Amino acid sequence: MSLLFSPTALGPVALKNRIVIAPMCQYSADNGNASDWHLMQFGQMAMSSAGLFIIEATAVNPEGRITPHDLGLWSDENEAALSKVIASVQRWANASKMPLAIQLAHAGRKASSEVPWRGGQLMLPSEGGWATMAPSALPQLPNEAPPKAMTLADIQRVKNDFVQAALRAQRIGFDVIELHAAHGYLMHQFLSPLANQRTDEYGGSLENRLRLSRELIEETRDAVGDRCAIAVRFSADGHGDEHLGADEAHAALESLGPLADLWDLVVADYYGEEMASSRFVQEGALEAGHEGGGGLEGEHEQAGAG
Repeated sequence: MSLLFSPTALGPVALKNRIVIAPMCQYSADNGNASDWHLMQFGQMAMSSAGLFIIEATAVNPEGRITPHDLGLWSDENEAALSKVIASVQRWANASKMPLAIQLAHAGRKASSEVPWRGGQLMLPSEGGWATMAPSALPQLPNEAPPKAMTLADIQRVKNDFVQAALRAQRIGFDVIELHAAHGYLMHQFLSPLANQRTDEYGGSLENRLRLSRELIEETRDAVGDRCAIAVRFSADGHGDEHLGADEAHAALESLGPLADLWDLVVADYYGEEMASSRFVQEGALEAGHEGGGGLEGEHEQAGAG
């Protein structure tokens, strides 16, 4: 049997093969609530007989959404809407009992964006957008207003939001919780010396810049226990000493690796120069990527394309 089609396990979760459907943002939610569109899309994926399906990047709070139409899991209403969709998928479409994963995310300074087919630009509050936050008050693009530099209280609140979203996901029935630490979103911003110029315990040295990721992985694991596997989406290459280059990325994986059951790796800058100015592509090493995990991915024993 080909290795691709052989079974494996992610912590407590058994996979019948090593084919993983990567998360794909649908931008079809209403105030974070899953819709009939999600029922159709998730149902199609669940009938594929892949080993694992990871649903799209799901915001842990309203200001963490990439766009106003992102899926969310910050409220009872969000939980009820997504639970209804997942229950229907499990009943009618998932005959193979494929494990389901959810990618939890906060966009940081890349939040409050227009949907990609309308340009993906930063939306002002007058246009239906909102104020963004990040490790430091540094805009993603030079012509944009800077985000709010997060206080320690802001960091604690966001950590709580991730944990509460993970608990909601577990109640819904997800088998794997993936934390999004790639593509220039908030967790990745804390890792990057470009976006993170803090002088406290969350900035400066690599170990300090890893602190938020470490705390989020550990606190999520503590919250959901051994009933769910923990995965991390992580950008793992770089382009120069001034960025989080390959050496720091490898050191980060060495340090954080044992904390998760799966490291879902972005290993290439797969966008051309024509997209370099888009909000959906972050300048610099380790910060080029597609919304919701649509790039190359890998794990300890499996590699695929999303």
